[in-house]
Amino acid sequence: MPSGDHRGRSLSRSRTQINIGRALPILVMILTVLADSLTADAERYDRLLAAAPALAAVTWSVRGTALIGLIAMVVGWALAADSGEPFYPVILANELSLAAVTVVAVWVSRARLRYERNLREVTAIADVVQRVVLRPLPPALSTVDLHLLYVAAAAKARIGGDFYEAVPVPGAVRVMLGDVQGKGLGAVETASVLLGSFRAAVYDAPDLSALADRLEEGLSRYGAWDPDSDAAERFATVVLVEIPDEGNVARLLSCGHPAPLLQHGNFVRPVDFTDPSLPINLAGLLPSHHRVEEVPFGPGDRLLLFTDGVSETRDRAGTFYPLQERMSRWVTEPGERLPALLHEDLTEYGSGGLDDDVAALLVVRHP
Repeated sequence: MPSGDHRGRSLSRSRTQINIGRALPILVMILTVLADSLTADAERYDRLLAAAPALAAVTWSVRGTALIGLIAMVVGWALAADSGEPFYPVILANELSLAAVTVVAVWVSRARLRYERNLREVTAIADVVQRVVLRPLPPALSTVDLHLLYVAAAAKARIGGDFYEAVPVPGAVRVMLGDVQGKGLGAVETASVLLGSFRAAVYDAPDLSALADRLEEGLSRYGAWDPDSDAAERFATVVLVEIPDEGNVARLLSCGHPAPLLQHGNFVRPVDFTDPSLPINLAGLLPSHHRVEEVPFGPGDRLLLFTDGVSETRDRAGTFYPLQERMSRWVTEPGERLPALLHEDLTEYGSGGLDDDVAALLVVRHP
């Protein structure tokens, strides 16, 4: 999944930065010795040694930080003695200063390690939550292949307001992709409610219309159960897809969601929804009705579902991302490569990077 590749590159950069940080204290001591050796005795550089334990506290362990501090004290003693400085008060004062910096650096290192341990635990919990709320999709279900791009807008976040699911049911595969209005934890809460409703209803709902009604009902019940919840005030756009195992068709229902792109051969076009439904949690504004569109979807055809984080990405001039044009350019690309291509192109196109959750799911009928 491209978002996973992106995290892998970030981890690689972090490891490089940590290795550089670990080398800095030793580099400071080496440069201090060289500067003191190559300049006149009147020039004093041993005071720079205090930077070594201070820098070590950022990346080294508690014992490593203490060791760096002790080495800096030994080096400082040697440099001062070589310059003919008296033990009292010059060398003693320098050593006491280095000892004080080392003690503080050890304390900082201990606090940092405790914070990092807590952060790892929280990150592990977040990973578990993601696997429960947004489960990884299998690469294939029944007669279709699935290729997902998912990037949360919040820095370091695993989950955002965009959500997805694909489930095999008797005789078909049913897919949902949606986008909750707004950002933050309230959007994640709303997404989790809709995912739970979809998973509970997807097997026994007779059609997509009934499934959309169950999503509406699930969010309404959740709002009634917890009226103070932020989720009760939010709405979500959703597109539902049903791909029968038999027959070269796909059925789609849009609840205010951007129209997916359908690729047949070298031709790419948006699916035409003649009467889309209102977003989930807004259906009370008008009488409930759902119109299901049926489109040809044969072997080798591809259907791209996406959220507005893709279609509404802007360049520096304010122009929206030309998704249909890009998809027309990539018609011969393998399906498994498209999420990575889309992610890279979106990041390059967006002014200042991606500022919204991004979800795109490519559904490919087996050739």
